[in-house]
Amino acid sequence: MATVSLEQEINPWEAQEARFDFAARKLNLEENLWKLLRTPQREIIVHFPVTMDDGQVDMFTGFRVQHSIARGPGKGGIRYSPDVTLNEVRALASWMTWKCAVVNIPFGGAKGGVICEPKKMSQGELERMTRRYTSEIIDFIGPEKDVPAPDMNTDSQTMAWIMDTYSMHMGHTVTSVVTGKPVNIGGSRGRVEATGHGIQVICDESMRYLKMNIDGCRVVIQGFGNVGSNAARLMMERGYKIIGVSELEGGLSNPNGIDIHQLLEYKSRNNTILGFRGAEPTPSEELMVSDCEILIPAATENMITSRNADQIRARVIVEGANGPTTAVADEILAKKRIFVMPDILANAGGVTASYFEWVQDRQGYFWKEDLVNERMEDILRESFDDVIRYAEAHNVNNRIAAYMLAIDRVAYTIRQRGIYA
Repeated sequence: MATVSLEQEINPWEAQEARFDFAARKLNLEENLWKLLRTPQREIIVHFPVTMDDGQVDMFTGFRVQHSIARGPGKGGIRYSPDVTLNEVRALASWMTWKCAVVNIPFGGAKGGVICEPKKMSQGELERMTRRYTSEIIDFIGPEKDVPAPDMNTDSQTMAWIMDTYSMHMGHTVTSVVTGKPVNIGGSRGRVEATGHGIQVICDESMRYLKMNIDGCRVVIQGFGNVGSNAARLMMERGYKIIGVSELEGGLSNPNGIDIHQLLEYKSRNNTILGFRGAEPTPSEELMVSDCEILIPAATENMITSRNADQIRARVIVEGANGPTTAVADEILAKKRIFVMPDILANAGGVTASYFEWVQDRQGYFWKEDLVNERMEDILRESFDDVIRYAEAHNVNNRIAAYMLAIDRVAYTIRQRGIYA
């Protein structure tokens, strides 16, 4: 690979393009489909006013990108962050296309975001901003068009506001416009834990494939939000030993294993993991390169780059976050023979459970949590086997295999439908 600057390396859109191009070349994808799938179908940028608590009106910028709707409605989260960019949302939308195709559910890829400082905003300001953003993109979302979900700094309450705003404009309640809602207004049981649960399933499958033992297997989890904390709890209950956990402000380690139940209780009381007495304070950067069997980057993009990839000592990496590893870092990890389960498969438990929520809303009939979990596990295990088969058949790593499988499925659908040009 040609030498690239760190700025180019961590540009999520360029990272996505590099992987797409490599996989498309391996597939001998025809030029017309290559052009079509390399470009997002629609990019919406909105600038809108919100009345703040002090009576001032502030202007906000929001995005919604729909990458492909060939296989079904767009599907993808909405994130609130001061760092949201169009390039980031573009990349995340395309990853959603491939993620939905890897697990073979009938959605395309979309993503949204608003540039804001959510931690500095009151609940009232967040509600007014969410409702106004929803009204700005309302013509482009809907159960048959594009179905948003929670993402960074958004949650079930955010989805309830979006659903209510959309329903007010339509004149009747439309629960299936978003997923990740509270259970009593059309949410699905098992949805909150789904991404973390999916990571646990993919870790189990990786251990089985590599003939490694789960009992006592040492795990480091970077990021202790919804995804990382649920993965940690479920994996500890399965017999994995969680020896390190980190957040933005710092991390914790204990070679004998951290009691995740106690840590979750501590975090809910103190709103931080720092100061927890069942583990030693350890810098997050140190935990990333500590000796362990499984490393789970479950925070944000670009956590594993050319700057730290050669120091990573994990045997297996299971990506809980979207885009945590750069394309340059991928090459370094491959040379080290680290077994990587890519984000578009590893964290697909969330979108799979979202699909179940959408189905239940449209049926008006809701499933028991055991059924949601059982069906999700079946889909992820089958998808794991599909990716491994592709990797072995084409002699590529798991990430490129997942991209090839996904691109092949989307391209097959477009060939059947034809290109309206």
